[in-house]
Amino acid sequence: MPSLPSLFEMLSALIAIPTISSMKPELDQSNQLVITQLANWCETIGFRCQIQAIPDHPTKFNLIAQLGEGDQGLVFAGHSDTVPYDLTRWQTDPFRLVEKNQRLYGLGMSDMKSFFALALAAIVQFNAKQLRHPVLLVATADEESSMSGAKYLLESAQLRARYALIGEPTNLQPIRMHKGIFMEAIHLTGLSGHSSDPTLGRSALEGMYQVVGEILNWRNELQSKYYHPAFHVPIPTVNLGHIFGGDSPNRICGDCELHIDVRLLPGMELTEIREELQHRVQQRMINSGLEVKFITLFDGIAPMETPTTSAIVLETERLTGYPAQAVAFGTEAPFLQQLGIETVILGAGDIAQAHQPNEFLAIDRLNLMINILTQLIQKFCL
Repeated sequence: MPSLPSLFEMLSALIAIPTISSMKPELDQSNQLVITQLANWCETIGFRCQIQAIPDHPTKFNLIAQLGEGDQGLVFAGHSDTVPYDLTRWQTDPFRLVEKNQRLYGLGMSDMKSFFALALAAIVQFNAKQLRHPVLLVATADEESSMSGAKYLLESAQLRARYALIGEPTNLQPIRMHKGIFMEAIHLTGLSGHSSDPTLGRSALEGMYQVVGEILNWRNELQSKYYHPAFHVPIPTVNLGHIFGGDSPNRICGDCELHIDVRLLPGMELTEIREELQHRVQQRMINSGLEVKFITLFDGIAPMETPTTSAIVLETERLTGYPAQAVAFGTEAPFLQQLGIETVILGAGDIAQAHQPNEFLAIDRLNLMINILTQLIQKFCL
């Protein structure tokens, strides 16, 4: 019977391969070696593997691996990349698996390379002949930056299944809803001039004061219109995160730029909300003499909601003993849902460990997660 390396060996191998994704080119890395390693393991136990090269991202790849036949199967999905790290804040080598105090340390242990090893440890207990419906392992690129992997999964339409579990860190509690997000820059161009005479220029900084006021009014309107009690923050949020402009106190500011982050509740349409923001700002700047330009910093993730009656929600609630919850962070779930796949998010890690130095996963979570995945295969695939 074909076999895999031990769980510890798989975890060590995954952590050892750097797969940082970043919008900064000098930090961004390929995920090809991890995708190839996962494909090799999958092929060893009988999977049929497809490696997708992502257009316009020459060093980035997805893996779709399927054991069994049909299109009504169960997907175990996750992202193969990690965020950058600050070595000065790590007490261990981020790329070496270290066991200490009943914890396993390494970059990606919680978020979320370890999930692939846990999924394979569950899947290896079965063979294709046992499966009435297939089980699939999906690994994507660039979730931490551009979402290019999930976008191409949707664009290529090569993934077909009935249910999916994304192994993001949730403390072994099922998640059926999360907020959407987009990030936008608003750039105003005016006319610089000597500060001794305001008529010599048009201040982009003063114009941005008007823009900020309009955005805050718009935020109040959104928060009075939309409310969802399942979320810890039950309203949409708009964060004014970064502003810069001008170069000297004795010069009229010719350019000013504001960066904002918008978080949407289920039921809010991302494209519609972005267009509403742009319209409000443009209307406010009419007759200002300032040029307005919008720059997409992150085109966004839609809000996600899977019905309480979905079989995958009900089964994960039964297996964990927790009712499905809502979270503010985003995942690749909306892209799977657009493919018609009912999705939950459930992982062994802790979101408090995500993007942190000395990232770890508690050892006692490993078998708990493997058992949950095993029972999901028995429920939906046998």
